[in-house]
Amino acid sequence: MEISLHRFLRTSNRLSSLLSSKTNFNNLTSHSLSFSSSSTSDISNPPNQQNPVAPITQSQNPNPRTKTPLEKQFETWIDKLKPGFTSSDVDEALRAQSDSDLAFDIFRWTAQQRGYKHDHVTYLTMIRLAISGKRYSQAETLVEEVLAGACSISVPLYNSIIKFCCGRKFLFNRAFDVYKKMLKSDDCKPTIETYTLLFGSLLRRFNKLNVSYVYLHAVRSLTKQMKASGVIPDAFVLNMIIKAYSKCLELDEAIRVFREMGLYGCEPNEYTYNYIINGFCEKGRVNQGLGFYKEMRKKNLVPTGATYMVLICSLSLEARIEDAIKVVFDMLGNSMGPDLLTYRTLLDSLCREGKGNEALELLEELKKKDSLMGEKTYKILLSSLHFTDQE
Repeated sequence: MEISLHRFLRTSNRLSSLLSSKTNFNNLTSHSLSFSSSSTSDISNPPNQQNPVAPITQSQNPNPRTKTPLEKQFETWIDKLKPGFTSSDVDEALRAQSDSDLAFDIFRWTAQQRGYKHDHVTYLTMIRLAISGKRYSQAETLVEEVLAGACSISVPLYNSIIKFCCGRKFLFNRAFDVYKKMLKSDDCKPTIETYTLLFGSLLRRFNKLNVSYVYLHAVRSLTKQMKASGVIPDAFVLNMIIKAYSKCLELDEAIRVFREMGLYGCEPNEYTYNYIINGFCEKGRVNQGLGFYKEMRKKNLVPTGATYMVLICSLSLEARIEDAIKVVFDMLGNSMGPDLLTYRTLLDSLCREGKGNEALELLEELKKKDSLMGEKTYKILLSSLHFTDQE
């Protein structure tokens, strides 16, 4: 009898440690029941005598783990998602999260529940949350799931994926893979937003002339596909196309698009003229660049400082001093000032024409009108002007 009692106590202690784990509670309950039935032959309790072993409960765990705030929030939202929840319920739960990691946990948990499947709405929300939370690896995983057919598709979802891919250098080609899927789709055709994102991504790679020619082919192809699909371009897209042609010094193509703007109900703006003027000046067709500058100013559109300076330098190098001076004063009148190189190019051109005194007079006048010209810049220009004049 004494040996059996010791065996009961040892076994009860072992059960106490095992039952402290919540996940094994159900299995261990059945185990303890089978043990009780096998032990009745060894010991029995006299009537009205208290069992020497206290009942085992989870609350007796000597070292309970405190839940983290994230776990508490997760359990709170899981409790709100009652059985039979819909994608709208899940979308609401995701949007309510300020923590993208918590949203991702909810997204994954709901996907594992029987009878539920994420749709394009919940995927779109989760991708946006992952991107805003800078969880780019999560976003990439979700994108691949969508492309593999994890949910129904929609134009906003595809455009959001293209935007994400365009913003990631190594996912540039993936953006065009999604675009091709849209072309083949019956109900998710590319929109003006799609083309805006793709043209913008291409233009960001027009940093060097030789590289620009490589991407210009893609711009041409994308333009043709846009027109063939019946998408009407806006001024923003047309300006990007004009910029691409101007960067590659394909000015005839740029002008063709410029002339077509009216057909789409678009008016050229300051960006349109800036791209064309810069292109003509870099191409060496300065007179045409000056013509577009004058047309621009008649419409009360103001060039950028960079465009002003490119035009002034181009005119100066062609010894069109009078036109260059007019552009300089127009620039100053719009609260902008040329840099040192632009001023020097203009003044050197005067000196090369043997007009050193006129250059000096011009410099003094420019100093009065240009509040941005510092004393250091003035002295450098003055020294350079005298040196050139002595030549």
